[in-house]
Amino acid sequence: MFNFFKKTIPELGLKWDMHNHLLPMIDDGSNSLEHSLLMLKAYSKLGYKKLIVTPHVIDGYYSNTPDIISRKFDELIKESKVEVFSVELAGFAAEYMVDDSFYSRFLSNEEFLTFKGKHLLLETPFLNQPMFFSQLIFELQNQNYIPVFAHPERYVYLHGNYQEAEKLFDSGIKFQINLLSLIGYYSPEVFKFCKWLIDKGYYHFLGTDAHKLSQLELLTKVASSKLFSKIDFTKVENASDY
Repeated sequence: MFNFFKKTIPELGLKWDMHNHLLPMIDDGSNSLEHSLLMLKAYSKLGYKKLIVTPHVIDGYYSNTPDIISRKFDELIKESKVEVFSVELAGFAAEYMVDDSFYSRFLSNEEFLTFKGKHLLLETPFLNQPMFFSQLIFELQNQNYIPVFAHPERYVYLHGNYQEAEKLFDSGIKFQINLLSLIGYYSPEVFKFCKWLIDKGYYHFLGTDAHKLSQLELLTKVASSKLFSKIDFTKVENASDY
């Protein structure tokens, strides 16, 4: 860990991150304020300038509300001022699990936490796509939300189902690829599908989805990977200033 902070690290060319689990003790991400501060230091080392924190919101597991997230964010802001970082905690949103509970809250006109205007970060179960997913995307867009699909390369139900992936991309939902997928961190199947997405140009954001410091340390391998060299950064929205 400490070697990471001492070494010269190749920057990734990304200005800001819009998918991470940096807030402490709020989901399956950072488990302490101290760990969050080390993660902030790592983001600085990797060349990031701004972070939008996005804790999970999953009914029955991580029932985070805007108030809970806001208070945790303020706590981290306060602690981060003790040490000067070159990366800014620029705001908070959330990563919402698309399930029946989420759909019900949408139908009840609940306001969701978003970033960069009304960009709304969504995930689904890994094995099965909700039957109402396409309809929900359409309805969210009608409410001026801009749906962002977190790590589409990780969903088993899309692996090999290229027609469905193309259908989703063409619907206007934005795709966010995890940087660690580019080096096979999750599985060979995820890596294969990630390669297909990149070859097709099916991406809008590159996110860390960092839950812990060790994952940020692994990002040092991404810049030299073959898949990373294929990225067209004119397509990547978080490669330019927020």
